[in-house]
Amino acid sequence: MSRNINKSFFYQKPKPIRFDLFTFYSSSTCYSRSMNKTDSAKYLGEAQELAAKVARRVDEIDEERQIPTDLFRDMADAGFFKLLVPESLGGAEIQPLVFFEIIRIFAQADASTAWCVNQNNIFATDAARMPTETAHKLWGDRYCVVTNGPPLAGSKAVPSEGGYRLSGHWDFSSGSSYSTWLAARSAVEGESGPHRMFLIPKTDATMLDTWQVNGLRGTASFSFEVDDVFVPQSYTYLESQTPHNDGLTFIIPKIPLFAIGFGTISIALARACLDDAIKLAARKSQRDVAEAMVNRSTVHREIGEAEATLRAADTYLRTSAMDLWNSVCNRKQVDVRERIDVRMASTHAIRQASEVVDVAYEMFGSDAIFKRNLLQRRYQDMHVIIQQLQGRATNFETAGRYFLGLDLGRVL
Repeated sequence: MSRNINKSFFYQKPKPIRFDLFTFYSSSTCYSRSMNKTDSAKYLGEAQELAAKVARRVDEIDEERQIPTDLFRDMADAGFFKLLVPESLGGAEIQPLVFFEIIRIFAQADASTAWCVNQNNIFATDAARMPTETAHKLWGDRYCVVTNGPPLAGSKAVPSEGGYRLSGHWDFSSGSSYSTWLAARSAVEGESGPHRMFLIPKTDATMLDTWQVNGLRGTASFSFEVDDVFVPQSYTYLESQTPHNDGLTFIIPKIPLFAIGFGTISIALARACLDDAIKLAARKSQRDVAEAMVNRSTVHREIGEAEATLRAADTYLRTSAMDLWNSVCNRKQVDVRERIDVRMASTHAIRQASEVVDVAYEMFGSDAIFKRNLLQRRYQDMHVIIQQLQGRATNFETAGRYFLGLDLGRVL
């Protein structure tokens, strides 16, 4: 049998759209007031151009632990931090499925940048929930970015005339280097029920550089503190509030959107690592191993299994995202069933992607440990992602409770 390799057989780097988004839209009622095929293609094309700029500066992003100011402004000028902001507020209000393809494009260049674009845009869907006048004031600024993070125990808001006095500490605020506003979720003293969200100018808070990490370094996911800061009533809201905008995207809670985004970044990371490993196997021999990697059956099996693992996880994630969007389009609601499916698919995608990255990392041998090898950064990024809430195996316990008809015991 010939040893000549048919290179066209190898899996090719995916194009921005791996399924026909536009055919899907055409067969449903899923058009927004402004978004059409031309708009989607425009944003996808611009994402490719911006991602190319990002790719040329990944070392700088990693070393400085932030997206450079000029690069951020290029992205903001192109509207890439208002992708999910309502059209009525000057945003693009693009379809979520197109948005996740944009996240995939950025993730193939740099996971930190993709993480920030995902986080900041999905949080911006709250523009449809906060008081309208406040939303207009914030997003009237071309460079407006609101970053948020979970509170530490003890953070609290005390009712005061015309608003609240807020004190506390919040972590993991991605994009805080260029953000203009901070969102702080907190309990309100003397009130039961869901916590309230408070919007604070970044200048009113103390930013803390706690982001000393090995992966996703460029996200600038700093912490912040406030001490008895007054927040007017009009700059607070409940995340459970019914959106005042009738766009379909705003029917979807933020949590499943975040989950799909994190899963998409993970799949793109693993795809890039596996592509590099396939190229390596075609040309490398390993020390103290007589046979070239391309001729070893163990390498063949590892690549084949990794491809199957990654493609299956990607397909499940895409399918669950499409089912979620279909539910919103057809029934104007998101059921627990769709949210469970998204939770399973996103967690599965993150965990399977991590396994594929590990396979690629081991295949690279000692070359993988050096910073000059992009695989090293991607490996670190992937293992920070899997440590997040969205990647935890306990998410499957929630799914199991659903299938057994038990109380879920947590927010999806």
